[in-house]
Amino acid sequence: MENLPIPSGVVTLIAFFVMLGLLVLVHELGHFLTAIWLGIKVDEFGLGYPPRAVTLFERNGVKYTLNWLPIGGFVRFGGEGETLYGVGSLAQAAPWKKILVLVAGPLMNLVLAFLIFGSLFAVRGVPRDADGVRIDRVFAGTPAATAGLQAGDIILELNNQTIGRNVDMVKQAAQNNSSQTLPLVVLRDSQRLDLSVTPGEWTDEQGVTHPNGFGFSYGPNTEMAAASLPEAFGYGFKYTWNVLGRFITGLGQMLGGLIGLNAAPPGGVTGVVGIARGTGEVIARDGWSGFWQWTALISLNLFLVNLLPIPALDGSHIMFSLIEMVRRGKKIPPEKEAMVHAVGFMMLMGLMLIITVSDVANWIGGAPVLGGQ
Repeated sequence: MENLPIPSGVVTLIAFFVMLGLLVLVHELGHFLTAIWLGIKVDEFGLGYPPRAVTLFERNGVKYTLNWLPIGGFVRFGGEGETLYGVGSLAQAAPWKKILVLVAGPLMNLVLAFLIFGSLFAVRGVPRDADGVRIDRVFAGTPAATAGLQAGDIILELNNQTIGRNVDMVKQAAQNNSSQTLPLVVLRDSQRLDLSVTPGEWTDEQGVTHPNGFGFSYGPNTEMAAASLPEAFGYGFKYTWNVLGRFITGLGQMLGGLIGLNAAPPGGVTGVVGIARGTGEVIARDGWSGFWQWTALISLNLFLVNLLPIPALDGSHIMFSLIEMVRRGKKIPPEKEAMVHAVGFMMLMGLMLIITVSDVANWIGGAPVLGGQ
């Protein structure tokens, strides 16, 4: 089901809520199942935020509910007046038990991302190196653009030499043949084309002038090859950690940009509206396999963000539990911790409102979430 036309608003909304429901379900199941395993009392497992819409059923003293605000979920632990990680059974548990329960939610999002990536590689195959160098992007006004090269072209021969799998040959050819016209053979849409390119000075989008080169970004040529389940999920495991590493690097750059240590990375933060729009865009561009890739990326993002020590998120509760461990079981007064999380929650809601307004403005202005397509 690839190369679909732009999906209707109904299809986009259904796909978005399927994704959101899955992400919330696995996250809250992590908290819930770990708490049950550790003998911590749970009163309610809810999808969506209150007010409550309906109680689906009740089993072993736990109510399973659907709630009216479809943007999250929660586990309400036992205890009179218990809200979300406030007082009650979780607060009374040993710090190490609380940490296990709190980590389990984000960890389930990490596991979900791995399972999706592994399943996609099992269906589509895993990338293997093939002959040639693939052009990822051609910059405007460069020798490569003048030569008629395009993104997706595969360079098979350069300066009458077969590239094979030697990616470094491209850089070497530019360095050794400045201002000399070089013949090259590229593969484009299964057709071999004879072209020529003259390496020389070019300027990138950031205004940086390069004294010599072609003016395109490139990398190894890879092809998708069928793989066994162990190979597919092994590759999915490596791919998951690779993407997570890039997320952590991007987060570091974003924080560095906020405090002036480095330039802010391109792009910005998006919220619920932006993610919903992005879901439709990715289905239109990459089909349903792209939708599942998008779901895995959002799940990885939730894993990372939820572990940050931001009040009201899992990471903040984990931090308080670690402080309790350092203090050898001496608890921070519950009312003070609850105040921190309440203020943090209000700040998060305010931030979400601001981001949502920005998302809606971009939507009205016609700006795509995924950038130029």
